[in-house]
Amino acid sequence: MIDYSEKLKGTWNISLCKLRLWSSCHSGYTTQSTDIHYWIGNTSSQDEQGAAAIYVTQLDEYLGGSPVQHREVQGCESAKFKSYFKNGLIYKKGGVGSGFTHVETNMYSMQRLLHVKGTKHVTAREVNYCTRHLKSQFYYSEGSPSFILSVSDASGQLLVQEVATSPLTQDLLSSSDCYILDQGGSSVMVWKGKAASDEERRSALSRAVGFIKAKNYPSNTKVEVMSEGGESAMFKHLFKSWKEKGQTQGLGKTHSVGKIAKVDQVKFDVMELHAQPKLAAQERMVDDASGHIQVWRIENLELKEVNPSTYGQFYGGDCYLVLYTYNRANKPQYILYMWQGRHATQDEVTACAYQAVNLDNKYNGAPTQVRVVMGKEPRHFLAIFKGGLIIFEGGTGRPGVVNRDPGARLFQVRGTHEMNTKATEVPTRASSLNTNDVFLLKTDQNVFLWYGKGCSGDEREMGKAVADLLSEQDKQVVMEGQEPAAFWVALGGKAPYASDKRLEKEVAPHEPRLFECSNQTGRFLVTEVADFTQDDLDEDDVMLLDTWEEIFLWIGNSANQYETQESYSSAVEYLKTHPAGRDPGTPVSTVKQGYEPPTFTGWFNAWDAHKWSVSQTDQSPSRAKPSGMLHSEQLVKKPNQLPQGVDPEKREEYLTDAEFENLFGCTRDNFQRLPKWRQNDLKKKAGMF
Repeated sequence: MIDYSEKLKGTWNISLCKLRLWSSCHSGYTTQSTDIHYWIGNTSSQDEQGAAAIYVTQLDEYLGGSPVQHREVQGCESAKFKSYFKNGLIYKKGGVGSGFTHVETNMYSMQRLLHVKGTKHVTAREVNYCTRHLKSQFYYSEGSPSFILSVSDASGQLLVQEVATSPLTQDLLSSSDCYILDQGGSSVMVWKGKAASDEERRSALSRAVGFIKAKNYPSNTKVEVMSEGGESAMFKHLFKSWKEKGQTQGLGKTHSVGKIAKVDQVKFDVMELHAQPKLAAQERMVDDASGHIQVWRIENLELKEVNPSTYGQFYGGDCYLVLYTYNRANKPQYILYMWQGRHATQDEVTACAYQAVNLDNKYNGAPTQVRVVMGKEPRHFLAIFKGGLIIFEGGTGRPGVVNRDPGARLFQVRGTHEMNTKATEVPTRASSLNTNDVFLLKTDQNVFLWYGKGCSGDEREMGKAVADLLSEQDKQVVMEGQEPAAFWVALGGKAPYASDKRLEKEVAPHEPRLFECSNQTGRFLVTEVADFTQDDLDEDDVMLLDTWEEIFLWIGNSANQYETQESYSSAVEYLKTHPAGRDPGTPVSTVKQGYEPPTFTGWFNAWDAHKWSVSQTDQSPSRAKPSGMLHSEQLVKKPNQLPQGVDPEKREEYLTDAEFENLFGCTRDNFQRLPKWRQNDLKKKAGMF
C-alpha cells in the first residue's frame, strides 16, 4: 500500500485519488498515533473519490480501527500532510490511462510551467504554459464554535441528528454511536464509538462528506476520522476537559504528568496483540520485539555492517538502516527502518533512501519501510533495542574516526521498561534538566544519576540500566535538591530548569500545540506546526505555543513589530473563540528568543539553551551603537567599511525617519508590514543589503 518512491518525491497527478499510510509520533510523549491520508486531485472523478473512501475504510478496519483518517484535497492539504514532504509538493496534470483516457506522463519533451508558493511547506502547481496569472490565495481559520451530530441506527434506520453546541464535554460521546463534529465549516471530524455498529462505522465518513455538501461547504473542507481511544490532539482540544480511559490492557495504565505521558510498568503480553488488533495498531507493536535485528551505517554512501556490540547506539552525524525480521504464521515479515541523524549530510540522507530501495529489492519488496527522524523514534523502534537505545547528539560511530571529546556529556533518560526506554544526549548545562525525568551526567571522573522529583521508581531503574551501558564506572545517585558541588561544576554552574510544581501533578492530557505567526507571504497567517521540536522555532517569525494552562508568544530575533502585534491579537481571539470554551483569562506570556524561561523550554524535548548564542553575541548590549543617526552615503559601503557599531544586516535602522521614507518610499511601520523577501529587495535596491 505504501509507494515509497512517491513519498520521497512528493509529486502528485491531479486527476488521481491517492491513498497513503503514514505513522507519526509527537516528540516529548510516549503516546503515538497512526494516520491515514487520502489525497484527492482537483480533476479526479466521483468514482475515484468514492473508491478512495472505501479503501480508507478497509485499511482502517485492517489496522484495527485505531488510525486517524484525513481527507486531503489538492491545494488545501493540512500542515501535517505537508510536513511529510520536506522538499515540497508538486501538482502535475495528467492521471491514469484507460480505454477511455490517453495519458502521457512525464514526457521529457513536455514543457511545464509551475506556480510555486509557500515558505516552510512549498507547493508547486502546474498551470497552463501560456498563462500569466500567478496570483496566490491563502486561508486560515481556527473555526467557529463546534457542535456534534450523532450518527446512529438505534431506531432501525441510520439517522443524523444534532446533539449539542459548544462548549463540549466528553460525556456527550457515547461508545454505541458515531459523531460528526463541525468546526464552523473549516473542518469536519468524525468520531466512531468502539461499540457502534458496523453500519454506523462504515457510513460515518460518507455521512460527513454528505454533511459538507448539505451545508454548502467548500468541497476542499478537511475531514478527519478517528476511533474511540485514538483521538487526535486537535479533537481533544475542542472539549472543555478530556480524560483518558483508565487501564490499557497489556501495556500499562497511562496518565499525563506535565508534558510527558508516563506509563506504569505492566508486563507486555504479545498475545494481547492478536486478541486486540486495535491495541497493536495504536501502539504500533507488530510483535513483542523479540525478532532478529541487522544494522548498517551509511559510510561513503555505501552500506557498512555495524558491530552487534554497539547495536542501539546512534550518532547524530550518521544515517542507519535497521532491518527487523519477525515471523507471522510461520512466514518471515520485515520492517526496514531508515534512521536519519540530525547532522548527517544531505548526500548521506539521500544514500540512505537509495540503499533502502536496494535492500528492499533483495527481499522482493516485502519489507515495510519506515523513515525515522532523529528524536522521533516510534514505539516499536525503541522496543527492539530492549532499553538500550542511546542517541548521541553529534559525532559518528564509524570505526577509526575520533569524535571531539566534550569533557562531560548529559543524557536524558525516558521510559519505564525495556519496551519504551531511550536515552537522548542533551546540552551539558543545568538548563537541560527537567523535574519529570532521569538524567545521566558522565564526566572523566564521575558518573551521576540525577533523579527528578517527578520521575517514578520504574524510570529510575531504567536510568540505572542505561548508565551501565554507557559506563562501567560506579554511579553516584543524586536526588533533585540534594546535588553535590561537583555535579553543578560539571554542568557549568547552577541555572533555572523546568521544575514547575505543575509538572509533578496529574493534569488533563491536552497536548501542547505550536503555531507559526508570519507575514512573510505578504499576508498575516497563523499555521499549525505538526510534531514540533525546537528547530521549528523560526527566527523570522512569532510562534504561539498553547499549553492549555498558558499561552506563550515566542518572538524571534528577526520578527517584525507588525507580526508581534498581530500575534498577540490572534492569541486573545484564539482564546475567546475556542470551541472548548477556554477561560479568556488564560495567561498569555511573551518570550524573547534566547531568553526562554524553563516554563517554556520544558515543553520541548532536548532543549538547547545556547542554540542561538552566536547570533545573540552579534546583538549583545556590549556592542556599542553609533551615536545619533547616519546618512545613507555612510551606510552604502562594504560591511568592513561601515561606521563602528553598525549592524550590516540592519543598516536601515540608523537612518532618520525622513531619509528612511525618501529612500524606501514608505514609513518604518509600513516597511515592517512587508514580507521579509520584499524588505530585502528594497534594501538591495537602496544598496543596504
